[in-house]
Amino acid sequence: MTDNELVSQLNYFEKKVLAALKDIGSGSPEHILERAGLEQLVEVMNAASWLQAKGLVRIDEAVTKRYSLRDKDAIERPLPEKVVVETIISDFDGKAALADLKETGKFSTDEIQIAIGWIRKKGWGELSKDGKDTVVRITEEGRKAIDAKGEDELLLRRLAEGDLFEADVNKDTISQLMQRKDFVSEKLVTSRTITLTDKGSDISGLDLQIKEEVGQISPELIQSGRWRDVDIRRYDVKAFAPTIYGGRKHPITLLIDKIRTTFLTMGFTEITGDFFENAFWNMDVLFTAQDHPARELQDTFYLSDPETVDLSDDAELVDVVRQVHENGWKTGSLGWQYKWSLDEARKTLLRTHTTVNTIRRIAADPELPFKVFSIGRVFRNEAMDSTHIPEFMQIEGIVCEEDSNFDMLCTLLKEFYKKMGVPKIRIRPSYYPYTEPSVDVEIFFNGQWMELGGAGIFRPEVTEPLGVHKPVLAWGFGLERLAMPVWGLKDIRDIYISDIDWLKKMPQV
Repeated sequence: MTDNELVSQLNYFEKKVLAALKDIGSGSPEHILERAGLEQLVEVMNAASWLQAKGLVRIDEAVTKRYSLRDKDAIERPLPEKVVVETIISDFDGKAALADLKETGKFSTDEIQIAIGWIRKKGWGELSKDGKDTVVRITEEGRKAIDAKGEDELLLRRLAEGDLFEADVNKDTISQLMQRKDFVSEKLVTSRTITLTDKGSDISGLDLQIKEEVGQISPELIQSGRWRDVDIRRYDVKAFAPTIYGGRKHPITLLIDKIRTTFLTMGFTEITGDFFENAFWNMDVLFTAQDHPARELQDTFYLSDPETVDLSDDAELVDVVRQVHENGWKTGSLGWQYKWSLDEARKTLLRTHTTVNTIRRIAADPELPFKVFSIGRVFRNEAMDSTHIPEFMQIEGIVCEEDSNFDMLCTLLKEFYKKMGVPKIRIRPSYYPYTEPSVDVEIFFNGQWMELGGAGIFRPEVTEPLGVHKPVLAWGFGLERLAMPVWGLKDIRDIYISDIDWLKKMPQV
């Protein structure tokens, strides 16, 4: 095709963009919009796409992160760790127990825990045990920090003045701020540059004869004689056309369907449960000690309405579980050797795992054999990063039959992941309060081993109070973490950001 023939196939908007690029060679869509005298950015991008298909321009995209201050009042409030350090220095001469801090009435338990975590991370204090009390001693670095602005505080002030891009901030400092809830928000921003190719440069130098273009001849156009001053748009049946996508299921829904089908074909029965739970069924029945870190506010979402529930309907089991915790009951265990609290067990929460579904299933029908699974949403008070989100889906399962054992558990896990398209996993020893032995299941992904979930055999302290005296094989895996290697994602948050282009292109099988 000759240059003149190519020019004859260019439409009005393509010619406008080529003319705008003639002198500058390349520019952003916004800059070209201004130079071309067009009205809408979509006109520039459509024309650029057509020109790129004809080899006349190149469109380059760069994705960067933009950070903004989510809480505009954050810079007016001192960081919690700084307030706690000031209090320890002024009221306790640099050394205080956590109980003393709470008694001041200045801080809630949650605020103290958050502040102490940052004090340790920043090297402002050292923690030690004094009997049952945890004691914080402020270091020299912590004393100096009182009168100085830290890198995180300075970055907050910069963000208060306006959004900042990835290249404008210190990576470690912004990472620290992102770990704080509701301080800073992160957004991916795509910038585009449209550049003339050598061929495009040659074409832009020709006489493009830019005229108004019409796609349909009207009576008014003919009668007025205006048809002489306009170009009639040509139609090219070989021109690029966008792919048409129909309605479809979300990839997560498809993955859940595949997981459900896999378990059903392996002989399992599906069970479900409620998001709303109480600490007794979510924690105590699973032999999770009442002072375990998983029960702290920074890990669990507790409810305020209702704040507690009545456990009188489960009074017999409540008394057995109390004995299990205090002295082991009839299980042969020594228990946790502490005074169990009914008030702690009555607290309400959003379930932290779907294991509560399976444990309720055992309690309702302990007769062997049983093979059940559940797929449900769980909630944990975690800061978001590339592998953690506070609300996620969990895959749970248990098996109990006459000859169930640890070898069967490992084989089940390997077979399940093989059917899900993950050919190689690693099973290694771990610790969970309600299983023994316990293992972690991991996959090598993105250059490192990533934990998919935990598994093990329920301890007698869990199953015997429910009337089961045979080994119960159990596991709980994060569904989103399974999705990452299946879909090749490096960030778990990408699953839920509703990227329409990604959703359109995901396979439906």
